[in-house]
Amino acid sequence: MLFSQIIGQQAIKSRFIRSVAEQRIPHAQLLRGPEGIGKLALAIAYAQYVCCENKQPNDSCGTCPSCVKYQKLAHPDLHFVFPVIKPSNKTSVVCDDFLKQFREIILTKKYFGINHWYAHIAGDAKQGMIYANESEEIMRKLSLKTYESEHKVMIIWLPEKMNVSCANKLLKILEEPPEKTIFLLVSNEPDQIITTILSRTQHIQIPRLELPEIERALMRNDDIDVDESMIKFAASISNGSYLRALEILSEGEDNKQNFDRFVMVMRLAWQVGNKKDHASLKTLRKWSEEMADAKFGRERQKNFLNYAQHMIRENFIRNLQQTDLNSLTPEEADFSSRFSPFINERNVELLMTEYALAERHIEQNVNAKMVFFDLTLKTIMLLKK
Repeated sequence: MLFSQIIGQQAIKSRFIRSVAEQRIPHAQLLRGPEGIGKLALAIAYAQYVCCENKQPNDSCGTCPSCVKYQKLAHPDLHFVFPVIKPSNKTSVVCDDFLKQFREIILTKKYFGINHWYAHIAGDAKQGMIYANESEEIMRKLSLKTYESEHKVMIIWLPEKMNVSCANKLLKILEEPPEKTIFLLVSNEPDQIITTILSRTQHIQIPRLELPEIERALMRNDDIDVDESMIKFAASISNGSYLRALEILSEGEDNKQNFDRFVMVMRLAWQVGNKKDHASLKTLRKWSEEMADAKFGRERQKNFLNYAQHMIRENFIRNLQQTDLNSLTPEEADFSSRFSPFINERNVELLMTEYALAERHIEQNVNAKMVFFDLTLKTIMLLKK
């Protein structure tokens, strides 16, 4: 992958190129930032530039044998680690079992999220992980000599999904790295990574994309068939994420369902708290059971809770009469024009805390039925404030 194929991020690209030119490449770097801004693509382009046999001032040459293999993600000195979903008929699984699919999604999408990846390999909303036995694969690969390049590069996508045992073994490798080995960790949620790994990596904050950069990229995307006004709208509420802008334009069913769920929960919670509507409470209890159903999946559960935090934050901003700072679709904005007065300085912080805590509990496999029903009860109380 070439730097020129990645949207924006010119300062980061220049930093990577300079580190190679000055022969000052840190052995372990953590690329951190929100989803959908090109972190994984940057890591791959950086690795390609490191191994390029005919480096140009601003990019890899793209034509040398190393670059040709990198363009197919098939270079023997490039290794990937990423979360996977263990099939029910297997006792153990490693990333190489899914390497073909991982290459496919990168080469076809470039910008994709964790839910896209899980759907690509499992077709449902199961929760993935980097399992303990992956550490043995990492050590095996890094014990080998380089095949063609001076450096071996290991890209670890979403190290926050690592099993604790695997993370501890990775820590030992980071403390005593094999010679000429570069680790590039790519994280959406670095706070979820164990602190000992964080302390042994050089952190690189990847910024959100600029609005004009997203607009230009959307207009050049041949798969998008909407008018310019919709492109500008999607870019304006994408919060600097190209992936988020694509999702807005595609009007994904999950986003619509999350909006409908949020509206229902907030309306029913208000009716229970302010009108003592016992029928609404029964409906909320039934909803919490439906959300906890194993078929629904933990990733979808977390996705809803994350979406709810977004809506709470946006409604508080609207309540402050700062609509120019809002990132809402027309449908969301219409609802928020009536709902925002109920999100205020007395309850916004507590609501955000409770929904973030629920998301963390789902991540930790706490009983989902208890999590969602407890959350609805707290929402009822907080909307009365």
